[in-house]
Amino acid sequence: MNIQWYPGHMTKTRRMMEENLALVDVVIELLDARVPYSSKNPDIDGLAKNKYRILLLNKSDLADEAATKLWASHYESQGFAVILTDSLAGKGMKAVTETAKALMEEKIQRQRARGRLFVPIRAMICGIPNVGKSTFINKYVGKATAKTGDKPGVTRGKQWIKVKKDFELLDTPGILWPKFEDETAGLLLAFTGAINDEILDLETLATEFVAFLMRRYPEFLAQRYGICWQEGEAAHQVLERMALARGMKTKGSQADTLRCAKVMLDEYRGGKLGRMTLELPQEIAQRETAALQKQQEKAAAQRERKKQYQKRS
Repeated sequence: MNIQWYPGHMTKTRRMMEENLALVDVVIELLDARVPYSSKNPDIDGLAKNKYRILLLNKSDLADEAATKLWASHYESQGFAVILTDSLAGKGMKAVTETAKALMEEKIQRQRARGRLFVPIRAMICGIPNVGKSTFINKYVGKATAKTGDKPGVTRGKQWIKVKKDFELLDTPGILWPKFEDETAGLLLAFTGAINDEILDLETLATEFVAFLMRRYPEFLAQRYGICWQEGEAAHQVLERMALARGMKTKGSQADTLRCAKVMLDEYRGGKLGRMTLELPQEIAQRETAALQKQQEKAAAQRERKKQYQKRS
């Protein structure tokens, strides 16, 4: 299942971020702790290469704790400041301010030595759609400043938000990157709700997710839906079994797999299936190699088509 989603407003958002980066010292990027690699926008690294960087592993309450520690160590080893956050509960909020001030301390002291006594910290906050950015901002600021929703794309424009007298946040809309070269990233983002469900075949997506859980978290799937399956049984058959176990049937008493697909994805995204992390640091090298190989194969195929076209001409 090859998933791509890059609506037009995201191009506008990228330009806006480029234009406003000169106004900030710190870039705070929210990642989904369940998919810390797939939810990290590679474009941000290029845009913010000369800025202090803070990564927030948000929704950490929904992710596997041991895996989250691995991811925190992974990104810290790359030079990022990493904070575990839970926007709904307010976990990690205080650490964000403290970390930003610590990163800026040297610059603030230099400015004060030159006579500039008041040096406010300005930070840009960014992340992919539906990563919990607006919820984080509202909890962080202490009031409903940003619009929230359970669908990606709620925030559509930039806004400056004063957190404290000496701390300001530039909020930006959720943004992906133009093309997922790593197909697994697109699939995992669709599982978590970062891709608009309206462009997806939810029954196919849920079948892919069932297959994934059968491999990685079979106990959560079995416990939640009270089912078991035979070795080698197809994922769509297990989805049917899940629908019947929940009494989800069509008028013809067949398994209502579409309804079950929607319920299962909603339950996963709400944390009802259990605390799961869908990718691990040790898997990334293999995925990057596969994505690079695919790019090379695609480029070779394009060169061959061009060569054949030139011959016919």
